[in-house]
Amino acid sequence: MRAFRYPKPPPSEITPRQLFERRREFLRQSASGLALAAAPALWSTSAWSWTGRLGDAKATEFTTYGDKTPKEAIKTYNNFFEFGTGKDDPHKNAHKLQTDPWSLEISGEVEKSGTFGLEDVLKHQTFEERIYRLRCVEAWSMVIPWVGFPLAELLKRHDPTSRAKYVVFETLHDPEQMPAQRRDILDWPYKEGLRMDEAMHPLTILAVGLYGDVLPNQNGAPIRLVVPWKYGYKSIKSIVRIHLQEERPVSTWEAERPNEYGFYATVNPEVRHPRWHQATERRIGEDGRRRTEKFNGYGEHVAHLYESMDLSEHR
Repeated sequence: MRAFRYPKPPPSEITPRQLFERRREFLRQSASGLALAAAPALWSTSAWSWTGRLGDAKATEFTTYGDKTPKEAIKTYNNFFEFGTGKDDPHKNAHKLQTDPWSLEISGEVEKSGTFGLEDVLKHQTFEERIYRLRCVEAWSMVIPWVGFPLAELLKRHDPTSRAKYVVFETLHDPEQMPAQRRDILDWPYKEGLRMDEAMHPLTILAVGLYGDVLPNQNGAPIRLVVPWKYGYKSIKSIVRIHLQEERPVSTWEAERPNEYGFYATVNPEVRHPRWHQATERRIGEDGRRRTEKFNGYGEHVAHLYESMDLSEHR
């Protein structure tokens, strides 16, 4: 993929050497990257100047109020197979991922295709805080205060054609930075997809932060999908490509284990997974289990998308 070329800034916008050196020292002292939002002055003229706006995100109508999952649990209990299959592997192995600069390719059935630097993608956005109960595939869940913006806003800017029926997302493929990609765990790069009406729904967001900070590498930095009424594997991480097409794609887990992981992946406690119950879930940080809500509790907003479908068949 072609690397994004930055326009040459005027001298007044060039970071002084002293500040640049302070920034490098700051990075060395902040390996997790979460402290970046605390020092916006150091980033004001960098490609990541947008990070200073994360703390100003406004709550939306879809924000869930209640006990949030502790930040440390969100950072250390993850599914991100590119860095390993253990829940703590991403936290241990994702620190080598370089997320600045980052490019995002928009292609397929759009009038305005191309490859864009992340800072160019985000400069037009207003970030919002949305606290979602995002479920993963082993019937555990978290309540995460994501910071992001509706995917629909990005897609509209690129003028989808009438042939755009599905949106396909692709994760970075770089075995040097993502060591588990050297193993034949999955068919890399990781791919996911949504129907166009799902992608345009205001609940579907592209997240760039959580808890008001820059998204940690192990949580899908620098930009990831969040689809809260679906199982967690649909919320693809570290996205480098968004492709619109007419035919329905086959997503990575659907191709890997079609009897277990369907394309739609709507949270449905009425359908039993071949290897575990989905009627209850375990909230990270809590003892015991709780009843799983259909569509993860967002049925009033999304159930109409599936009125003509048998969700026991179209999993």
